[in-house]
Amino acid sequence: MIKIQWLWTLTLIAVLAVSPAFAQEDRVDRTGDRIDHRLDRQGEGIDNRLDRRGDRLEERFDRKGDRIENRLDRKGEIIDNRLDRKADRAREAGQDQLADRLDQKGDRIENRLERKGDRIDKRLDRKGNRVGRHLDRKGDRVEQRMDRKGDRINNRLDRRGERLAGQRDTPRQRPARSAQQRPHRSGRR
Repeated sequence: MIKIQWLWTLTLIAVLAVSPAFAQEDRVDRTGDRIDHRLDRQGEGIDNRLDRRGDRLEERFDRKGDRIENRLDRKGEIIDNRLDRKADRAREAGQDQLADRLDQKGDRIENRLERKGDRIDKRLDRKGNRVGRHLDRKGDRVEQRMDRKGDRINNRLDRRGERLAGQRDTPRQRPARSAQQRPHRSGRR
């Protein structure tokens, strides 16, 4: 009976001796989780700002394309209406061939301006897509950088927790540098 009590006492002493180290390791893990969560929030905030910026630029390019296309449409309609009036006067005067040529010319001009507006709109769409892809890549790089930073911090905290738990005796075994290998403070040897 005394041996069992003695065994329980030794076990209790061992648990109490090691429990502060385990508590420290748990605290280190919680610290790592908090830091990781903070870095995730920071990365999400940056990514959201980049998304909003991309959306604003995309909207601005769309508005610019719409303004240019509307202006070209109005210009085409004005030219086409002017040529239609000339064609109507030519028909009244009995010059049907001239009226047909003026109608065709107005249609060609209107089509050309329509194609020009489409080209400009496509160019602005490509520009907006390029900016969006650039901002997405930038957001991905920021997210990767935050993940690497969180991983480095977690690894460092894991090593610290291991040291506190007594699993490792020293931080790292580094070879001592000799006096010849150490750089002089002035930069000269």
